[in-house]
Amino acid sequence: MATTRSAQEQSRKAVFASWIGTTIEYYDFAIYGLAASLIFAPLFFPSTDPTVGTLLFLSSFAVGYLTRPLGALVFGHFGDRIGRKAVLIVTLVLMGVATFAIGLPPTYSQIGVAAPVLLIVARLVQGFSVGGEYGGAVLLAVEHSSERRRGLFGSIVNTGATVGLVLANVAFILVFQLPDDQMLAWGWRIPFLFSSILVVVGLVARYSLEESPDFAEAKDQGTVRGVPALDVLRHHLGTVLLVAVGIIAAGSAFTMTTVFSLTYGRDALGLDNSAMLTALLPATAVILVGLPLFGRLSDRVGVRPVFLAGAASLVVLPFVWFALMDTGRYVPMLLGFALLFVGYSANYAVVPAYFSQVFPPAVRFTGMSIGLTLGLIAGNAVAPAVSASLLDATGGWLAIAGYMALTGLASLTAGLFLRIPAAGTTPQPVTEAPAVAGQGAR
Repeated sequence: MATTRSAQEQSRKAVFASWIGTTIEYYDFAIYGLAASLIFAPLFFPSTDPTVGTLLFLSSFAVGYLTRPLGALVFGHFGDRIGRKAVLIVTLVLMGVATFAIGLPPTYSQIGVAAPVLLIVARLVQGFSVGGEYGGAVLLAVEHSSERRRGLFGSIVNTGATVGLVLANVAFILVFQLPDDQMLAWGWRIPFLFSSILVVVGLVARYSLEESPDFAEAKDQGTVRGVPALDVLRHHLGTVLLVAVGIIAAGSAFTMTTVFSLTYGRDALGLDNSAMLTALLPATAVILVGLPLFGRLSDRVGVRPVFLAGAASLVVLPFVWFALMDTGRYVPMLLGFALLFVGYSANYAVVPAYFSQVFPPAVRFTGMSIGLTLGLIAGNAVAPAVSASLLDATGGWLAIAGYMALTGLASLTAGLFLRIPAAGTTPQPVTEAPAVAGQGAR
């Protein structure tokens, strides 16, 4: 009984330790995006200097993704070699230091071109740490949970993305209450410096955790690989690519609703950011409720059916979302966001439990991190630019909704090929014959 209680306590700690890391990751993502679009230009990238203009381009939305694949490879390697816990402490410290550093540098008027260089370097370090953070964090929660609660616990970790987004917007809403001169002088730095508090909380939670039971078992059995990435490339490359394609729809949906919707509202509907945010932010409550509900459902019916249903809905719901958003009226817009978030929640809720189980424990950190990083680059980083180009080329939303539908179809197809092996068996390369329905497929 004491052992059971200890395992349950570790499981709860693992969920919180993973959740706080995901919260910080998306908080950092959102505050940088807000600051870059509203504040950084006059402070760090004066357009009169052509050199700084180039740096402005390099510090655009996607720059934080440039070092993520490297981070996934490095931290995945050590996560599968020395353990999940130690690596996730390092990623959290690096992420916290980088975000804190973004709030510190002098401006261009004070030190010239060195200011934006420092900003970009900190952003690249942030991306490097995030490359190993999300995959490892959700893995930690899933591996510490019992089989019948993996869907629920993994989905709770994923609510951190929405909590981070809301915290970032609240932080900047408070900062914008300051007079403009104070906000530009020091106020904008507060949200970045505040992240250090979240990091300290996360570190305390992670230090108190035991090592992942799955990794401990792999170590005891002597199955830990010398170079996990080579094993992944030789035997699980197909699975990695399916995971990458599988996450594209959720990544695109999140970025489209939280980033591109503000651009679309301004350029196509003539609405300011505050009007869009009053529809977007309340609708995120659907995610906070929907993720655990779909995670719990997946523990009853299986993660794969829930994932496939969510992906299928993301083929249709983008058209509904844009049609309702295009009315420019508050209630239809709120309903549109809420409906899209239902499909997103179903698809995204089961990603931790589903994708972690398609890899054997010995290479799970590496496989998960590389697959998710590649998929999030193809989804999150690319979606706003593609959508902006489609809006400019067509002047309407139909092509953009079609693009989102294609990402949903891609993830649905990936889910049809990804299979979780039956209990007691080892995940096989996807180049082998797929599992027969009813024999380990969930």
